[in-house]
Amino acid sequence: MDSSHSHFQEIISNDKSESCESVLDPGRVGLAPFDVNLSQDVLQGSGVYLTWEELWVTVSTGKRDGAKSILRGLTGYACPGEVLAIMGPSGCGKSTLLDALAGRLSSRTRQKGEILINGQKQKLAYGTSAYVTQEDTLTWTLTVREAVYYSGQLQLPKSMSKFDKREIAERTIREMGLQDSMDTRIGEWGRKGLSSGQKRRVSICIELLKRPKLLFLDEPTSGLDSAASYFVMNRIVKLAREYGMTVVSSIHQPTSEVFQLLHNLCLLSSGRMIYFGPSLLANQDIEQGTGSKFTVEEVIDLLIASCSSSDTCKKMKTLVAEIRKRPYVALGFGLGSVFYNVGSSYNSIHERGSLLMFIASLLTIMAIGGFPSFVEDLKVFRRERLNGHYGALAFVVAHTVSSTPFLLLISAIPGAITYFLAGLHQGNVEFMYFTLVLFACMMLVESLMMIVATIMPNFLLGLIVGAGVQGLMMLSGGFFQLPKDLPTIFWKYPMYYIAFHKYAYQGLYKNEFEGRHFRNDQLGGPSTIEGETILRDIWQVEMGFSKWSDLGVLLGMVVVYRVLFFVIVKIGEKMNSVLAKDC
Repeated sequence: MDSSHSHFQEIISNDKSESCESVLDPGRVGLAPFDVNLSQDVLQGSGVYLTWEELWVTVSTGKRDGAKSILRGLTGYACPGEVLAIMGPSGCGKSTLLDALAGRLSSRTRQKGEILINGQKQKLAYGTSAYVTQEDTLTWTLTVREAVYYSGQLQLPKSMSKFDKREIAERTIREMGLQDSMDTRIGEWGRKGLSSGQKRRVSICIELLKRPKLLFLDEPTSGLDSAASYFVMNRIVKLAREYGMTVVSSIHQPTSEVFQLLHNLCLLSSGRMIYFGPSLLANQDIEQGTGSKFTVEEVIDLLIASCSSSDTCKKMKTLVAEIRKRPYVALGFGLGSVFYNVGSSYNSIHERGSLLMFIASLLTIMAIGGFPSFVEDLKVFRRERLNGHYGALAFVVAHTVSSTPFLLLISAIPGAITYFLAGLHQGNVEFMYFTLVLFACMMLVESLMMIVATIMPNFLLGLIVGAGVQGLMMLSGGFFQLPKDLPTIFWKYPMYYIAFHKYAYQGLYKNEFEGRHFRNDQLGGPSTIEGETILRDIWQVEMGFSKWSDLGVLLGMVVVYRVLFFVIVKIGEKMNSVLAKDC
């Protein structure tokens, strides 16, 4: 690495008076022969030459011990007509370095060191640089031509005619290889449109309209297959040579074909630079520096293993597990504090009923949040099912068994907090019953959402349908409108009897009021009122069977819903096999 290192120091110390032609001598930089055909703008020194030296970025931790260093003394450069790739494992500082060079760091960060543009400290002017984010934020109703042209209307000078703007937009589209998709709508979930690679190229097109001299790309190949990744990066390299653009891109696990397109490589690990130089010499230089024969794959695996075994990664996994439980714990404390020690007065009758309805309903509503993971689980199942790994029955049983402990935990923790803070019916059996009803309700909602995910694997529509079905069941459950007051058609028959909320509410009411007495504040009546009278006259509960029967109905509905889920999965398999045979 002696020759590349000496040239690296020469680049950093180079002032603006030196021409780009001498800086970009392929013999000095170590570029492949096909990379030397640069445009005249580059050779005449009109491009943007970016350097940074001893760059540190820290972020405040909010603690007394100060700040945490994200980038540690990085030094590097990017030349016109070249693509600099920033690589490293997740969390190594790739995006932070990119944001620092583009001037996009958040207010929470502190930056030290020098970032020079053509040897001088200056801010990036509008139109001089462009930044393509990792997410493709595009209007799905527009075609490719419309999306790029409308953006050009906003970006390009007002003095330019609409015809010229349209010509620039269409030329940019052709340069990114999208000429065959100009009139195709971008599309979204559930609506056919462009592929992921095409959407990424549209995002790049929009930022290339003003032909920026400096282009930042945040993982442009993320989520793309190898062919799409190569096509995107190949187009970027060609445009960098043609227009003399300085391109700085973070990239994660490029294929060998993509790697060969890159000019220079900045390899990071834990915020430190472990290699900077020509990408094609990286493997050789790393071998010489370590004194052993590492393949590129082994180097990448070593960096990833280092990141995975770090304390930060372990803390993150623990934090994610805790965050999943916190909303349910917060719900328990919220309900317990609002209904704290409700007592046994006449007013507490309605307070207890409202509390029982609310916790049973809200816990089940919150369980809808697992719908996106259900969709992903089904995708994995279909792939593994096609490979013959296991069948539908094994998937349904395994999913039920694996989810049971988690659902039981998030039923018991907020349930216990709410139960004892509110001072509900004291007794081990009563509390156990309360927890089991909540658990059965959550199992039912998860089963319902799995059925919806099988029929409608669209995140937005699935959440709307699942929430809508639960809303109908809540309305007909017997709380908002007492059973005898429900309209007969639809709401009483059949909704009231098929809604699991009915059995949950009635079981919880029986568990809370049976065998208890409450003060009667009504004039002209007895001094106390029995719990059975409250159940029969106030809540209109069916008293012909015990609370355990209500729990049994709920558990039976869990089995029915799971069987229904299994049947729908099997029907989907048979339909797919029939379609495959017909094709």
